[in-house]
Amino acid sequence: MKKLKSAREIPIGTAIEDAGCSREYHTGSWRNFRPIHDKEKCVNCLTCWIYCPDGCVQVKDGKVVEFDLKYCKGCGICAEECPAKGKAITMVPEEKKE
Repeated sequence: MKKLKSAREIPIGTAIEDAGCSREYHTGSWRNFRPIHDKEKCVNCLTCWIYCPDGCVQVKDGKVVEFDLKYCKGCGICAEECPAKGKAITMVPEEKKE
Protein backbone atom coordinates (compact mmCIF):
# COMPACT_ATOMS: atom_id res chain seq x y z
CA MET A 1 0.00 0.00 0.00
CA LYS A 2 1.26 3.45 -0.92
CA LYS A 3 2.19 5.67 2.06
CA LEU A 4 0.04 8.81 2.09
CA LYS A 5 1.74 12.18 2.49
CA SER A 6 0.96 14.44 5.43
CA ALA A 7 0.20 18.13 4.90
CA ARG A 8 3.75 18.97 5.99
CA GLU A 9 5.18 16.82 3.18
CA ILE A 10 3.35 18.68 0.41
CA PRO A 11 5.78 20.98 -1.43
CA ILE A 12 4.90 24.68 -1.32
CA GLY A 13 3.50 25.81 -4.66
CA THR A 14 2.86 22.27 -5.79
CA ALA A 15 0.79 21.65 -8.92
CA ILE A 16 -2.08 19.19 -9.06
CA GLU A 17 -1.29 17.02 -12.04
CA ASP A 18 -3.58 14.02 -11.58
CA ALA A 19 -7.31 14.01 -10.93
CA GLY A 20 -8.16 12.72 -7.46
CA CYS A 21 -4.64 13.15 -6.07
CA SER A 22 -5.96 15.09 -3.06
CA ARG A 23 -6.74 11.70 -1.45
CA GLU A 24 -2.98 11.25 -1.11
CA TYR A 25 -2.62 14.28 1.19
CA HIS A 26 -4.01 14.09 4.71
CA THR A 27 -4.60 17.74 5.52
CA GLY A 28 -6.31 17.27 8.88
CA SER A 29 -3.05 18.01 10.69
CA TRP A 30 -3.64 21.71 9.94
CA ARG A 31 -6.60 21.71 12.29
CA ASN A 32 -6.73 23.70 15.57
CA PHE A 33 -10.35 22.77 16.29
CA ARG A 34 -12.22 19.53 15.59
CA PRO A 35 -15.97 18.96 15.17
CA ILE A 36 -17.78 16.91 17.78
CA HIS A 37 -21.09 15.49 16.56
CA ASP A 38 -23.93 14.97 19.05
CA LYS A 39 -26.15 12.29 17.49
CA GLU A 40 -28.87 12.97 20.08
CA LYS A 41 -29.31 16.58 18.89
CA CYS A 42 -28.78 15.86 15.18
CA VAL A 43 -31.91 15.99 13.00
CA ASN A 44 -30.02 14.62 9.96
CA CYS A 45 -30.90 17.59 7.78
CA LEU A 46 -27.47 17.14 6.12
CA THR A 47 -26.80 20.89 6.11
CA CYS A 48 -23.30 20.17 7.48
CA TRP A 49 -22.68 17.74 4.62
CA ILE A 50 -23.79 20.31 2.04
CA TYR A 51 -21.63 23.14 3.44
CA CYS A 52 -18.44 21.22 4.30
CA PRO A 53 -15.84 22.49 1.81
CA ASP A 54 -13.70 19.36 2.19
CA GLY A 55 -16.37 16.64 2.07
CA CYS A 56 -15.50 15.45 5.58
CA VAL A 57 -19.06 14.74 6.72
CA GLN A 58 -19.74 11.07 6.10
CA VAL A 59 -23.36 10.09 5.45
CA LYS A 60 -24.90 6.63 5.30
CA ASP A 61 -28.58 5.91 4.66
CA GLY A 62 -29.42 9.62 4.90
CA LYS A 63 -27.79 10.07 8.33
CA VAL A 64 -24.56 11.70 9.47
CA VAL A 65 -22.36 8.88 10.76
CA GLU A 66 -18.95 10.51 11.26
CA PHE A 67 -16.45 13.15 10.19
CA ASP A 68 -13.36 12.19 8.19
CA LEU A 69 -10.76 13.90 10.36
CA LYS A 70 -7.92 13.01 7.99
CA TYR A 71 -9.14 15.87 5.79
CA CYS A 72 -11.07 18.15 8.18
CA LYS A 73 -9.25 21.45 8.62
CA GLY A 74 -11.41 22.63 11.53
CA CYS A 75 -13.00 25.57 9.72
CA GLY A 76 -16.22 25.22 11.76
CA ILE A 77 -18.59 25.87 8.86
CA CYS A 78 -20.46 22.66 9.73
CA ALA A 79 -21.05 23.86 13.30
CA GLU A 80 -21.95 27.39 12.23
CA GLU A 81 -24.53 26.22 9.69
CA CYS A 82 -26.11 23.50 11.87
CA PRO A 83 -29.79 24.43 12.33
CA ALA A 84 -30.51 21.83 15.03
CA LYS A 85 -31.82 23.22 18.29
CA GLY A 86 -28.90 23.33 20.69
CA LYS A 87 -26.48 22.75 17.81
CA ALA A 88 -25.55 19.14 17.02
CA ILE A 89 -21.94 20.05 16.14
CA THR A 90 -19.54 21.84 18.42
CA MET A 91 -15.94 22.75 17.72
CA VAL A 92 -13.44 21.89 20.44
CA PRO A 93 -9.74 22.71 20.63
CA GLU A 94 -7.64 19.94 19.10
CA GLU A 95 -5.73 19.40 22.34
CA LYS A 96 -9.02 18.37 24.03
CA LYS A 97 -9.55 15.31 21.82
CA GLU A 98 -12.14 12.85 23.02
